Amino acid sequence: MHRILIVDDEPEIRKSLRGVLEDEGYKISVAASGEACLEEIRKHPFDLVLLDIWLPGADGLETLEEIKKGEAAPEVIMISGHATIESAVRATKLGAFDFIEKPLSLDKTLILVKNAIEAHRLRIENKELKTQVQSKSEIVGQSIPMKALRQQIGLMAPTTGRVLIYGESGTGKELVAKAIHAGSPRHENLFVEVNCAAIPEDLIESELFGHRKGSFPGATNDKDGKFQKSDGGTLFLDEVGDMSLKTQSKVLRTLDEQRFTPVGGEEPISVDVRVIAATNKDLEDEIGKGNFREDLFYRLNVIPFFVPPLRERKEDIPVLTRHFLKEISATYSRRIKEITDDAIETLMRYSWPGNVRELRNVIERVVIMNPTVNKFDRKHLPPLVYRDGSRKSAPEFSTLHQARAAYERDYILKKMDENHGNISRTAEVLGLERSHLYRKMKTLGISVKE
Repeated sequence: MHRILIVDDEPEIRKSLRGVLEDEGYKISVAASGEACLEEIRKHPFDLVLLDIWLPGADGLETLEEIKKGEAAPEVIMISGHATIESAVRATKLGAFDFIEKPLSLDKTLILVKNAIEAHRLRIENKELKTQVQSKSEIVGQSIPMKALRQQIGLMAPTTGRVLIYGESGTGKELVAKAIHAGSPRHENLFVEVNCAAIPEDLIESELFGHRKGSFPGATNDKDGKFQKSDGGTLFLDEVGDMSLKTQSKVLRTLDEQRFTPVGGEEPISVDVRVIAATNKDLEDEIGKGNFREDLFYRLNVIPFFVPPLRERKEDIPVLTRHFLKEISATYSRRIKEITDDAIETLMRYSWPGNVRELRNVIERVVIMNPTVNKFDRKHLPPLVYRDGSRKSAPEFSTLHQARAAYERDYILKKMDENHGNISRTAEVLGLERSHLYRKMKTLGISVKE
């Protein structure tokens, strides 16, 4: 039930408003002065305050200013019997939702109340969503490379310099880009992402710059591109090394001029966009191969960042694992899980070719597949992880037969893991009859359970 506080020094106004709003299903409190209003707000959370501008002691504008200093401040509708334009303007600047005059129109008041409460709900919801996004974009890790990375972000995020982020797939390049945006003066505006590797070459130009109706088959309406949508904010060009040379040329021109022309358009559009790019390729090598423009490279590579692979910062695995356990448990509304030291040690011995993304996927799989387990052990980890993580060094074999058998065993187990233990599917992938695979497994000492 939504809570409303009515603040007016006239008892009849308080009584009539209270009756009308309670009939609408709202929970109502009343106060006769600004001081009493602030005391009520300290005691209870309110969605809306109906605040008379003329009050004994602290007047309505002074009270409004104090209300808006609070973190979860309610919406405020000012009420006055003889308002001036000056007082209305000041109330708006102080954060009032709206201004109504006495005698109150019942219909107008109810509409304003409904709109103000909805605005308060959306503001609180937006704040919560931003908090959730920030927690999911948190750069976790206490290793020296990650501390250095956070320090570098802190130094250059407030600037307007373009950034080029290097790193293998799954290392968290997008998180770094979001952290830079969050620490910049543009953080209130949009962070827009484009995966240059995921969009077909014939559509990437339209995706970036937009198009006009009829400019190509299927263009049934005008469309704003990513550059226009990120005006005033940040545009993240992920996997920029996969962009075609034709598109690179137009991106280069846009960066130089801060304007572009949509596909099929005639008038250029000016924008103010900060571009952050990322790649898992060696762009200087791509320049040598003729796949990437050297002039675009120098435009993007103003401030280079390098995100290290997980295998080079394994001391971060314990904290990352527990962070993902907490996050994923909350996502699935489950009790926060724990993990044994033995399991952590196994995770730290694994090579993590898929980097942080692979670690998160493994933890999510463990949480989903073991809903009744509160403390995960080594045996709950996927076979590929704990088998690989159990090997501290390559085994020594005395004969070629032993080496071949060990390889076959590992290869079959790997394919079984990829096919989630489905024998029929594994046999098909290996090009064997199901019965032949069973015999091979028995010979190699592989149980069906394993």
